[in-house]
Amino acid sequence: MMGLLLFVLLAASEIGLVLLTCLKEKGKREWRKNRMLVRMIQVGMAALAYGYPAAQKWRFMPITGLLCVLLLIAILGFVVTKRKPDGRKPIGSVVVSGICSILFIGIFLVPAFVFTGYNGLPVTGKEQVAKISGILTDRSRTDPFEQDGSFREVPVHIFYPETLEENADSLPLVVFSHGAFGYYQSNMSTYMELASNGYVVVSLDHPHHALLTKDTDGNMIFVDQGFLQDVMKINESEDPNDNAEEKQALYQDWMKLRTADIAFVLDTIQETKAAKKIDDTWFLPEEGQETLLSVLEKTDTQSIGLMGHSMGGAAAAALGRERTDISAVIDLDGTMLAEYTEVKDGKFVINDAPYETPILEFVNWDNRNQLQAYLEDPEDYPNTKVMKDAKEGFSVALKDTKHMDFTDLPLLSPFIGKMLGSGKRDNKETMTIVNSLVLEFFDCYLKGEGSFLAQGIY
Repeated sequence: MMGLLLFVLLAASEIGLVLLTCLKEKGKREWRKNRMLVRMIQVGMAALAYGYPAAQKWRFMPITGLLCVLLLIAILGFVVTKRKPDGRKPIGSVVVSGICSILFIGIFLVPAFVFTGYNGLPVTGKEQVAKISGILTDRSRTDPFEQDGSFREVPVHIFYPETLEENADSLPLVVFSHGAFGYYQSNMSTYMELASNGYVVVSLDHPHHALLTKDTDGNMIFVDQGFLQDVMKINESEDPNDNAEEKQALYQDWMKLRTADIAFVLDTIQETKAAKKIDDTWFLPEEGQETLLSVLEKTDTQSIGLMGHSMGGAAAAALGRERTDISAVIDLDGTMLAEYTEVKDGKFVINDAPYETPILEFVNWDNRNQLQAYLEDPEDYPNTKVMKDAKEGFSVALKDTKHMDFTDLPLLSPFIGKMLGSGKRDNKETMTIVNSLVLEFFDCYLKGEGSFLAQGIY
C-alpha cells in the first residue's frame, strides 16, 4: 500500500509539472524554478515514505537509488524538453518527458509492489543465530553443465547458534536442499527456528538447478535453461507414466547430481572437523575459517538430519536410504523420484525395500484431494509406498495449501507465490506449523528428546 501511495504521489507531481509547463507561458528561469520545486517535493515525499516503518521492506532499494532516479529524470527533462526559438516548450516533448518520468519511477518501485518486506518469523529458541558462507570444490567430479571440464562447486550457507557454549558434538547437524530453480534461502524461517534451538543448519545451492548462485570466481550462475524446460515439460504431463523411459532417465540424472552434492558436503564437513583445519576444498574468507572450525567442533556430524523442498526433498529421501549416518529425513512436498527403480511395460516400478530411516513428509492439500485415488495406491505413487513400508514414517497434510506454501516465498512475495502455486491459507500460519513440526521431529530423532506424533491433517 505504501508503495502504491508513493507512486501515485510522485506520478501526480509529474502530471502537475506537465500541465503547468504546457498551460502557462513561463520564462526560462521561472520554468526551472518550478521544475526544481517539484523535484524537491518528490525527494521530500520519498524521504518521508522511506522513514515510514512499513517501508523497511525497501531495505534493498536504498533512498539514494530513488534520489538518483529523480536526478536522472531531471537531467532528461532538461535535455528532452528544449525550448523553441520563441521561448515556449514543445507540448509533445513535455508530455513524453512526463510519461517517461512516470515509467522510470514505476519501474524503480516495482519491488515495493511485489515484495512484502518479510523479514522472518518469530523463533522459539533462545539462541541468537549467526551465519557463515563458503563454496566447496569437489575435485572428484566435473560439472556436467560446464563445457570447460571445471570441477563441481557447491555453495554452502551455515546457520548456527551465535553463542557456542555447548560441549563438543552437542549440536545436531541438519542439511537442507532447495527445490528445482529454488535457492538456498527458500526456507530461512526453518533454518532460523532450528539454529535458535541449538542446531547447525547447512543450506546448500545446487548450481544450474538453483535459480542463481555464484562460483569461486564471483560469476553469477543462473538456472540451466535445458533443466528448466525439462522440469516444466514433466510438470505439464497429466499421466505420470507418459514417456516413462524419458522421465526415468531425467529423474536418475537429477537425483544423482543432487545426492552427490549433499554427500560431498557431508563428507567435507566430517573430514574438516576430524582434521581440525581448512584445506583448499573450501573457498572461504580467511577471517571465517577459525569461526567455521569452532562451529564444527561443537557439531555432531555422526547423527544427521536431511531435509529439502520438492526436488530437494526427493534428494534428501534418496540419500536417507544410502547413508548410515542419516538419523532423520524430512520431505517438504517432494515426489520421491529416486524410489522409481526402473520402467517395465511403460510403467514405473517402485522400490520394494522398507525405508529404514525415520521420515516425515509434508503433502499439499491439492495433492491430497485432487489425486487422492492416485496417492492411496502404493504401487503407483512412491511416497505412499515409502510411508506404507517405512519403519517410522509420518505423513502430514496442511489444509488449503499448494506446493510453494512449504517455503518462505509466499511470505516474501504473495504475487510470485501465487504464480508458482500458493493456496488460500495464511502463509505465516502454514510455515509456523511446518517449522514447529520440523523442530519436534528433529528434537525426537536427533536430540533424543520426547516422542514424535503427527495428527495427519492440520
